[in-house]
Amino acid sequence: MSKILVTGGTGFIGSHTVVELFNAGYTPVLVDNLSNSSIKILDQIEKIIGEKPEFHQFDLCDAAKVNEFVAANPDISGIIHFAASKAVGESVQNPLKYYHNNFFSLINLLEAYREKPINFVFSSSCTVYGEPDTLPVTESAPVKKATSPYGNTKQIAEEILEETANANKNYQFIALRYFNPVGAHESALIGELPLGVPQNLLPFITQTAIGKREKLTVFGDDYETPDGSAVRDYIHVVDLAKAHVAAIKLLEKGNPNGNYDVFNIGTGNGYSVLEAIKAFENASGQKLNFEIGPRREGDIIKVWGDVTKSTKELGWKAELGIDEMMSSAWAWEKYLKDNPIG
Repeated sequence: MSKILVTGGTGFIGSHTVVELFNAGYTPVLVDNLSNSSIKILDQIEKIIGEKPEFHQFDLCDAAKVNEFVAANPDISGIIHFAASKAVGESVQNPLKYYHNNFFSLINLLEAYREKPINFVFSSSCTVYGEPDTLPVTESAPVKKATSPYGNTKQIAEEILEETANANKNYQFIALRYFNPVGAHESALIGELPLGVPQNLLPFITQTAIGKREKLTVFGDDYETPDGSAVRDYIHVVDLAKAHVAAIKLLEKGNPNGNYDVFNIGTGNGYSVLEAIKAFENASGQKLNFEIGPRREGDIIKVWGDVTKSTKELGWKAELGIDEMMSSAWAWEKYLKDNPIG
């Protein structure tokens, strides 16, 4: 079966996608610089799929290393590109890190595959919509000025892909605009593994519940939402991983929409931060210690996706609900307590 390069393959979404690629009969090849993940994740993946995937450690911002890898691996037929800096708050504080890492890694890959037909799935984000005018947001909604440098890197990266597709028909691109991935594999052997202070909600929830952190801060309760807290479309990471497999399959068949396309990947439902906390408490039986803090710069008030196009044209839809998201994340946190990875 086809070999698929997974950049950022030991990361949260990358590791789950590696498992789903293997389950679908593909041979995943991982590249990661381990700047925000652990080499031990390879052992965890092996426990799930029964073999250790091929792994290469280098930084995609190093063009010479990328070219060397491409020359040594001529049988790669597809790329799923996750490798990027991804924290909204950090991007506001350190924008140059985000512009350097997220653009150079992408451009180096595209340059290296300039002469080779390649199926390319890009890890994009609902942040490209900014604060949407109407909800649920569809793929045809206007791309607004980003509220953070992180969001801006996703917007510009999509423009790079579309313009590259127009110039070179060797490339077949799909950008998956996904919403808020949470949860963990049902085995509790892989999940979200933030190094240092978590940047996303659910690891903060689970780390507070297990006692790693004293309390959770909810950033703002005065938004124009039903309970004042920000609203997001949370999606189980396993569903998200399967969407990437579906995108590769569509590209292999030939996407009738042409060689550049975008899809929303979410559940189509919005949950507030306070609702997510309640759902976790219900699923885990743990009472959370949390406080209300000020709004966080760069945060969008509310967004959830219209996933009609993904259902009809990608042949994919989310199957796991908020209870599975919370219970699997809690199972992973409990596993980490007894089996530290980092």
